[in-house]
Amino acid sequence: MRWQHFLFLLYTVVSESESAKTQNSKRNFPDDFRFGAATAAYQIEGGWNTDGKTESIWDHLTHTNPCAIEDCTNGDVAADSYHLYKRDVEMLRELGLDYYRFSLSWPRILPTGFPDKINKAGVQYYNNLIDELLKYNIEPVVTIYHWDMPQKLQKMGGWTNPYIIDWYTDYAGVAFELFGKKVKKWITINEPYQICDYGYGNKLLANFFNSTGVADYLCAKNVLLAHAKAYHVYDKKYRPNQGGTIFISLSAQYYDYEFKEFKDAAKDANDFTWAIYSYPIFSKYGDFPSSVKERVKAKSIQQGFPRSRLPELTPTEIETIRGSSDYFGLNHYFTFYVYRNESLKGLYPSPSTSDDLEVATYHKEERKGGRMKIGALGFYKLLTKIRNDYDNPPVIITENGFTTKRGLDDDDRVTFLRLYINAMLDAIDDGSDIRSYTVWTMMDNFEWLRGFTVHYGLYEVDFESPERTRTPRKSAFVYKQIVRTRELDWYYEPDTDVLSIDGH
Repeated sequence: MRWQHFLFLLYTVVSESESAKTQNSKRNFPDDFRFGAATAAYQIEGGWNTDGKTESIWDHLTHTNPCAIEDCTNGDVAADSYHLYKRDVEMLRELGLDYYRFSLSWPRILPTGFPDKINKAGVQYYNNLIDELLKYNIEPVVTIYHWDMPQKLQKMGGWTNPYIIDWYTDYAGVAFELFGKKVKKWITINEPYQICDYGYGNKLLANFFNSTGVADYLCAKNVLLAHAKAYHVYDKKYRPNQGGTIFISLSAQYYDYEFKEFKDAAKDANDFTWAIYSYPIFSKYGDFPSSVKERVKAKSIQQGFPRSRLPELTPTEIETIRGSSDYFGLNHYFTFYVYRNESLKGLYPSPSTSDDLEVATYHKEERKGGRMKIGALGFYKLLTKIRNDYDNPPVIITENGFTTKRGLDDDDRVTFLRLYINAMLDAIDDGSDIRSYTVWTMMDNFEWLRGFTVHYGLYEVDFESPERTRTPRKSAFVYKQIVRTRELDWYYEPDTDVLSIDGH
């Protein structure tokens, strides 16, 4: 889950006529459609220094600057999945899910950050988890990198150091070697925009590099090349024998315009925040979007730089990156409206990505009671744009979710899921090739800079309990019904007394 979800309001309000194209009482899914839930290693595992694991950038941040986190907490124990993974799998069984998306911890597997030392205990943990999943016919979908860079590598520049391309590829190769006989779906990197913009351009994620307009662009190039190199290593060396698939997961929020004069501003906002990663991979010609290249170059020259702050991709690099993903992995949460006018001139620091883009965002005001008239239309528009811009690639929704307060009655999350899933079905009806849907998240976790103050889980976790007791919320019952029936029923009301494994 992304810290960006809290930079602005958590939802976009739209009128009932805009909420989705259709809202039938019951809608069916394609026969081969699949459902899952997602987590990330640092957010749930705990065991931060257990059995040979070394320090990640999140361990370092939370221990050296604890109140950088809203509630001054850390992920040292979190949901304690390092010890409670069997309960995690049991929850997946209760929900009847087809797959589980989880991530590997780089410093748990490679304590030095390099493959010179492989931590047997860390490897055993992931083998135990994978075996437990396969025992119950739940597919493991494994994210290789979900934000937990080894601190040792961060000291050497992390994603701004071009050698990270080799360091990451070596780590990915170890993962393929160790787990590839059992794992058939790999996600190379989760949300490069957040890695680069939040962690290197700003202080919104570890490592707090805070060099906007420079470090974030260096990071973007290196992340794309690292992803692509790992993709080609898998494709050439491992896929022939292991037979799996590999793709990247991009966070794409949708930027829309309320007034026609801001159409170009909306296009630029989409280009700068997610197409900067999707266009090099999925477009016909590759490379960064022209709008990004042109705006950054013009601003750079104006500011006195001898060349663009956005590093160029060579023809060889463009070809290496282009086509390097078997699916379009999509994380999505909300829609923004944008505008651009003279009032924004000089508003943002220079240089910065915000100054390069030069747009402002806003949400429509609520028009009717109830805070859950959300921007599902934006999700539909986003899926349509992906279909049109990239020749209808196969899409896996790798994250979609909503945060609520503590407690088991999470009607807001239920409404969110129904509206967004309904919008996704509209896109499927229009021809979008969407293969599966993943809820963020299976259970409450350490939510990055928000700590434990927000709750995304289908299951509530009692973080005050040594047992880290997991209890299903109403949304868990509703999601279970969707999965069991392969049907979206707007009026289904669950009996929330017990969530059983046998499907009743």
